[in-house]
Parts: sequence; structure tokens; C-alpha cells
Amino acid sequence: MSALAQLGRPVFRSGPEPFRWPRMLLTGWFYQLKMQAQSGFMVMTALIQPLIFASIAMADQQAGARTLPLLYYALGAGIMGIWSTVVFGCGGVISWQRHQGMLEPLVMAPAPFVLILLGITLGTATVGLYSMGATLLWGWLVFGAHLHFANPALFVVGVVETVVSLGLLGLVMGSSFVLYRNSNAISNMLEYPVWLITGLLVPLSLLPGWTHPLAYVLAPTWGVEALRAAALGGDAGRPILWCLVASVGYLMLGIWLVHVVEGKARRHATLNFQ
Repeated sequence: MSALAQLGRPVFRSGPEPFRWPRMLLTGWFYQLKMQAQSGFMVMTALIQPLIFASIAMADQQAGARTLPLLYYALGAGIMGIWSTVVFGCGGVISWQRHQGMLEPLVMAPAPFVLILLGITLGTATVGLYSMGATLLWGWLVFGAHLHFANPALFVVGVVETVVSLGLLGLVMGSSFVLYRNSNAISNMLEYPVWLITGLLVPLSLLPGWTHPLAYVLAPTWGVEALRAAALGGDAGRPILWCLVASVGYLMLGIWLVHVVEGKARRHATLNFQ
């Protein structure tokens, strides 16, 4: 195979180190975690914005005659923040790399580009954990929400699984961010509809029936259901299992999409703005 043909195939040759790929994924995750945590915009997205929506929902609950506990809304607002960091963080990072001329070298590197992109999405999803902690603390300090968890162990498992599943869903979206230049516009389009149809602040039973099939293929639906069941009492195992199934599906779909999109971007030269 010629050197020119080799450029079209991202080959990562195995070396003496058996854990090279996991180490590369962990390094990318940690780098994105540090970079996003220092961004003022991401701090606002992960901390300030979820507190605003949580305050509106909890104040409305206290003013009305609703029977849902305040913790119900605090958990939903926390996952809202995680989702926002995924869509804005992933789209923003890819746009920034494209502007800086770094997207082409990343795609042309010997390492599989899907591992690089997965490190980005998992890192931005982990930053969203700030949202979960902030909304729980805010609800307890300001609104007097009772932070009593019926099953703490399953709650921790649910939090980890939710972050991973949202990061893998970000991998699926990240393929389109690589293909199209204005990825921030796609991020803006994806944020609010997912908030609404996954039942983060509004129960799914209050939404039209045609939205339910869409909700059941999205990870935030099962993530928030698992956390609410583990915290308030209920069957948390079923939504955790479905969240795991969704994660596997996202991973397989994301790997395939990144491969297809990467090849198309190479053929049409859409990795930069020139």
C-alpha cells in the first residue's frame, strides 16, 4: 500500500504497551475535564443555568399543590446540566479545534479518531457532575429539600451510568459536529427538545403519546428515572439496565458514524475553513 493510501486509513499500530488505547482515552478524558472546568461559559452552563431551572420548578412546586418531592426536580435539573455540557462542550471543542487548525492533525494521527472524540465527550459529560452536586445542594439550602436516598449504592451506580451514557450519546452527535462547520448551531438545536421530551422537569405522563418512543431511545430518560427511583424509592434496576443497553447501542452507532463521517470529510475536504 502506498504512503498516500495510508493517509486515508487511520491505523494505530500496536506496540509493547498493552494498555495504550485505554491510556490514550483516559488522557483525553482528563485533559478535557481540566480544560472545560476552566471555561467560564461551561461553568455557567454546568452551575448557573441548572440552578435557575431548578429554582423555577421547585418554587412552582411549593406555590402550587403538587405532590412530587423537591428532590424530583433537583435531580432532573442536574441531568439537564450534564446534557448541556455534553452538547455545548463537544460542539464547542470541535469548533475550537477547527478554528485553531488542530482538527486535521487529530484526524490524520495514527490513533483512531473515535478514541479522541470519545475522550472529549466523556470529559465534557463528567464536568456536568457539577450540575448534579450544585442542584442538590441548592435545593437543600434554599428550598429545604430532603436529601435522603432510599438506595445510595444504586444511586451512585445510576450517576456513573448516566454520565457514561450521555458521553456516548455525545459521541453519536460528535460525528455530525466533525462533518459540519457550524456545530454550535446544532448544539443549540439539540438542547431544549431533549430537556422536554425526556421528562427531566415535566413527567412523561403529561407529554403527548407520540413523544414517548423518542424519549425511550434517549439516555437522559433512563438516567433520570434510575436516579429518581434510587433516591425516592422504586425499581432502579430496570432503568439502569436500559441505560446500559442504550450505552452499548450508542457506542456501536458512534463508532460506525465516526468512520463514515471521517471518510466523507476527507473526500470533501471539510475539516477546515479553507
